[in-house]
Amino acid sequence: NGTAPSVFSFLNPLSPDIWMYILLAYLGVSCVLFVIARFSPYEWYDAHPCNPGTDVVENNFTLLNSFWFAIGALMQQGSELMPKALSTRIIGGIWWFFTLIIISSYTANLAAFLTVERMESAIDSADDLAKQTKIEYGAVIDGATMNFFKKSHISTFEKMWA
Repeated sequence: NGTAPSVFSFLNPLSPDIWMYILLAYLGVSCVLFVIARFSPYEWYDAHPCNPGTDVVENNFTLLNSFWFAIGALMQQGSELMPKALSTRIIGGIWWFFTLIIISSYTANLAAFLTVERMESAIDSADDLAKQTKIEYGAVIDGATMNFFKKSHISTFEKMWA
């Protein structure tokens, strides 16, 4: 159809509802991962193992790191954060599987959208062909097609001959 794709045309393969659900799932999983990592004793580690007298422990899954872990999985890139506790590993594994399905569906739909856009034609009838000037057409001199258009009394074919 000759129109340039919009800036947000990459969103077309999935419906707006699906994009909203993906965003909500991302926010939900990130927050759940943060909370579960806070409650699990296996996610806490000694920040200064060389100083046995200190009781300072840290947790890698801060709220921002939880969001980073989830977006890394969603973009199929991963991160340096690795869940240590079984509970956080299960959440991470389920999220990875979810993102695998979503990315696969998006890729398949994107390929279908790009194929359909190329196959669409603005010309569906002889009338459409007569009205446009972008595609040139012709006939063999003194051939049957030329004689048909030359002698036709149908307005569309007369317009095409003129």
